[in-house]
Amino acid sequence: MKKLVTFTALATVLAIANNANAAGFQLREQSAAAQGNAFAGATAGAENPSYAFFNVAGLTRQKGIQVNLGGTYIAPQAEARNISGGLPTSETGEQHNIVHAAIAPNGTVSYQLDDKTVLGVSVNSPFGMITKYNANWAGSAHGNTSRVHTITITPMAAYKVTDQLSLGAGFVVEKVRARLTSKARGVYDTAVHGDTTDIGYQLGAMYELNDNTRFGIGYRSEMKHKIQGEIESSPLLGALMNQDINCDLDLPATFSLGAYHKLNDKWELMAEYQRTYWSSFDRLDFNGKDNPAFHSRTYENWRDTNFYALGASYQIDDQWKARFGVAFDQAAAKRAERTPRIPDSDRIWYSFGLNYKYNEKLSFDMAYTYIQAKDATVDTANTRNRGTGPEVYADYKNSVKMWGLSLNYKF
Repeated sequence: MKKLVTFTALATVLAIANNANAAGFQLREQSAAAQGNAFAGATAGAENPSYAFFNVAGLTRQKGIQVNLGGTYIAPQAEARNISGGLPTSETGEQHNIVHAAIAPNGTVSYQLDDKTVLGVSVNSPFGMITKYNANWAGSAHGNTSRVHTITITPMAAYKVTDQLSLGAGFVVEKVRARLTSKARGVYDTAVHGDTTDIGYQLGAMYELNDNTRFGIGYRSEMKHKIQGEIESSPLLGALMNQDINCDLDLPATFSLGAYHKLNDKWELMAEYQRTYWSSFDRLDFNGKDNPAFHSRTYENWRDTNFYALGASYQIDDQWKARFGVAFDQAAAKRAERTPRIPDSDRIWYSFGLNYKYNEKLSFDMAYTYIQAKDATVDTANTRNRGTGPEVYADYKNSVKMWGLSLNYKF
């Protein structure tokens, strides 16, 4: 029974990750303005309220009441090639369009309470993806269809301690909902679905060396989720499998450093470093509520990852600004830890953006990003979790295109 259900340990949370556009299953698309620079200087930029996702202390630069509303259309392209393994009746042809397109919305409202204090609240979708293989593909025991939706609400505040130093903090309320289908042992249809709402926090600091140069530090806490859900199976297994389950999931903390420098009236330069502590994601334990003997453990053994970005902006005229950026994003899963749900690999980002200032109150940001992922190989026979079902081998070729759009209005 343990091996029969081990595949479910990848279920609720890994569904989003087949080709997420950042390492592991992290999504960065919380600001169209920052996206235009490949998120270089996101922790120090503070150009509009959306940057508060990366550093809440930057809110002190937002005057009066401001509203930022936006979203990013994410269009991944993922193919599995050279597939082998599975059952004799399994499909071993190429799998195309494994990851489906999605929209990641975001919004932030800031309110200047006085000369030193700014309050705000943001709504984001930091995780979310739809993945789908053919029902009878060779790796069906390791995953067929996956759907995840998340929403994060963050009340926050920033305070200007001195003319140069600002500090900020916020409470992160995150809801996760997911559904996954697979074939147990490659034969029996099985679905897992669940949700949870939990609380974390974020901290930030910004130091303005002068009017042209500033530095930022941002920290988002580890999120300790307790997934509550159900497992449902085909009639042949229903009496044994169908029941309520739970899973403890620790999503990683992130630490960011950013720098911004206005070189002259035309050029701005920025840089960013982020450390994501994926080593907290070492294993998943699923436990049955109705049947305490139901237990499954999957080892992940992910590593902490680094993200580096450099960017520049050019002021074309009084209304138009162009943004550019390039970044390197390290994979969280080593080759020996990859699964069909997460064929994770290193990525290179290329970004371009435009800012249009309609008038003193209304402005727009547009961004385009192309992410090229290094080719990845998945061989479940050589992972620590082998034995889940018929083993599968596949080579993956992945890339992502993203279009971001937002508006900022100052009251």
